[in-house]
Amino acid sequence: MKAVLCKQFCQPDGLVIEDVPALKPGKGQVVVSVKAAGVNFADSLIIQGKYQFKPAFPFSPGLECAGVIRDVGEGVTLFKPGDRVMAHSIASGGFAEELVIETGLVFHIPPRMDFTVAGGFFITYGTSHHALKDRAQLKPGETLLVLGAAGGVGLTAVELGKVMGARVIAAASTDEKLALCKKYGADDVINYSKEDLREKMKELTGGKGVDVVYDPVGGALAEPAIRGLAPGGRFLVIGFAAGDIPKIPINLVLIKRSAIVGVFYGNWVLANEAIARANFKELMDWYGAGKLKPHVSKIFPMTEAADAISHVAGRKVEGKVVVEIGR
Repeated sequence: MKAVLCKQFCQPDGLVIEDVPALKPGKGQVVVSVKAAGVNFADSLIIQGKYQFKPAFPFSPGLECAGVIRDVGEGVTLFKPGDRVMAHSIASGGFAEELVIETGLVFHIPPRMDFTVAGGFFITYGTSHHALKDRAQLKPGETLLVLGAAGGVGLTAVELGKVMGARVIAAASTDEKLALCKKYGADDVINYSKEDLREKMKELTGGKGVDVVYDPVGGALAEPAIRGLAPGGRFLVIGFAAGDIPKIPINLVLIKRSAIVGVFYGNWVLANEAIARANFKELMDWYGAGKLKPHVSKIFPMTEAADAISHVAGRKVEGKVVVEIGR
């Protein structure tokens, strides 16, 4: 089988595509014949050695994918060959024609969901759903601010926030991105390349502040967003697409009785499989009811996987980017 490989820490143009041996499942594992894989900002960090996990060389990037079960290992009863599934590969493995993975990270997909959508669904929707439901405990009628709102996870947070009954304020760097957010349900928008984030938050909430901030960006936006929280508000730490990890004056949390809440979806899924499957069913129910409309903005062939990673790392993406494996 063919795989996109990282043989040493590198930029995307250092990746290669080579033939590697076919995979065999171990106990409690399945082998997925991959059809499509989602591209995430974390892929650019993993290949440079800047992520929480550092897979052994050589490894294939790709934190999520979708395809068909080719083989199952000892003790596997939930899946059988031929099942259509999506999988969260935690740190690596998705950009290859086959993936071997524990069943706790594999989920059935409905017949009407194609592999392109499924390949980029798990991390964006799963992360945002877990963040808003389990970590922030977002309630109907509360106000949610989403930073980086047109990106992969950001757009799903906008969409899910509306499904969950919140008032959603989308914040992004261009008017074009904010127009997309409005299509996905944002009630109000902030262009933080033109407007003062904190002042606009105050204006839009009548000085009360927002109840929840969803932040996959980090950098200079984090502190003003925390300052714009309402008393008892929750700030969700999703990631650091800006590149800088913010240093927050901890007194801000004390004064407003607010909370800074970490969200690390992959580890949580492994530790809470029953809850994760229940959450996933809720997402599939919403998808089946037409409440979720995944936005895949660009599709790359496997031969251009490096370009796909660079495209996402450049932070110019609206919605999701997907690599079609075998193409």
